[in-house]
Amino acid sequence: MNELRAYFDRELPGINAFLAAEADKLDGLVREVARHTLLSGGKRIRPMLAILMARALGHKADNVTAIACAVEMLHSATLLHDDVLDDAELRRGKPAAHVRFGTTEAILAGDVLLALANKLGAEYDIPRLNSLLAQGIMATANGEILELAHTANPTAERGPYMDIIIGKTARLIETACRLGAALASGDRAVEDAAGAYGLNLGIAFQLVDDAIDYTVNEDETGKPIGGDLREGKMTLPLILHLESLGKAEADGVLAALKEKRLTPHDAEGILAAIRENGLAEKTREAAADYVGVAVRSLSALPECLEREVLAQAAGYVLSRRK
Repeated sequence: MNELRAYFDRELPGINAFLAAEADKLDGLVREVARHTLLSGGKRIRPMLAILMARALGHKADNVTAIACAVEMLHSATLLHDDVLDDAELRRGKPAAHVRFGTTEAILAGDVLLALANKLGAEYDIPRLNSLLAQGIMATANGEILELAHTANPTAERGPYMDIIIGKTARLIETACRLGAALASGDRAVEDAAGAYGLNLGIAFQLVDDAIDYTVNEDETGKPIGGDLREGKMTLPLILHLESLGKAEADGVLAALKEKRLTPHDAEGILAAIRENGLAEKTREAAADYVGVAVRSLSALPECLEREVLAQAAGYVLSRRK
């Protein structure tokens, strides 16, 4: 992982400086909201992937930072809107933007970041970049819509769950990789290989996130343990738990989730069962399969430092705890 850490250490200051400079240009009503969200210590995996893909494919110019940060702005916009929809109180261990600044300000800041991301993409005058940004935004919105519908009428089926995590998480990570590839090359086959890496890495990223929710304490993640369960979100650890129950018991849990009458005692029992049966670990095993597919997709890229760093990034996604 040494190359990965060195690459992040070298690129992060430029990413953070660009995000801060763009946030400072915004209107005063939303400026501090944008700064609060953009500069609150995110992992920056999306902009880093865009930069790595572009350079792996031979892009030498210094103009990759803007399109890389456009993806981070899209991601941050979704976080602002998600936290309002979920009525979340914390984000990365700090008060969520709508709690600190107000719901109206948070929604407007999200809208502004979406617009700014598209503006940054348009300034390259490469139509493919704008098409990819639009597809990433649409896929993410569709994922959130699917999740809201599924939370209102939960099932233990894996298909809808996979559709949700692909939409709300994996597609934007795929978008980051495709943007880097499209900036460097007009070869659609190469872009597709970059997209396959990003899509499978994104699925693994969300699977690991869902495992973390059941195993890692709030001090490490900034979110209360079992937050997804308490919000009624159907994730793979919970699906695996329901699959282990008899039909009547599983239906009872689903009904309690749908009707929002899951008690704290019930939730603690489910959390304990998931931990005791190693279901978060089984979720990480599922993530490992997707990481394997992602790494194999890198064979379409030329051998270089960036390709090695991309492989290491896949390993990091699998091992992370927050």
